[in-house]
Amino acid sequence: MRRSDKRLGPTSASRLMQGWATGDPRKLRLLPKRKPLQAAHQGDEAVEAICDVIRRIPRGWVATYGQVATMAGMPRRARLVGRVLQRLDPAIKIPWHRVVNAKGEVSYSLSRNGGDTLQRRLLEKEGLKFDANDRLDLDRCRWLD
Repeated sequence: MRRSDKRLGPTSASRLMQGWATGDPRKLRLLPKRKPLQAAHQGDEAVEAICDVIRRIPRGWVATYGQVATMAGMPRRARLVGRVLQRLDPAIKIPWHRVVNAKGEVSYSLSRNGGDTLQRRLLEKEGLKFDANDRLDLDRCRWLD
């Protein structure tokens, strides 16, 4: 079991899923406080382009950080995509959970405070299957616009 899995029990994850799906801010309180996205650092146009691409990812499909960056007109800026997603307000209705790393894995980090567990559960709820190595088969579920 990963360290982050210990922090977020099944009840907490369910509450977070419901909160994200309904936009209920009371159920999103478990998520860590994040610094607001600084437009001066990223540029409003870059943030909006990244968010527009992510909004288009259909249910049951995923895109990689690098793929989102390229589709947003910023090739080789995968880390920028991660930074934008990390700083988004959790109440914003954007399918952030459909963005995975280049290996088809949920990017785990202690700083996510269980957000990685939530991401996996949301993807599984959409019908995506992880293999024994905790990876998605990108040949089958990668979204190609």
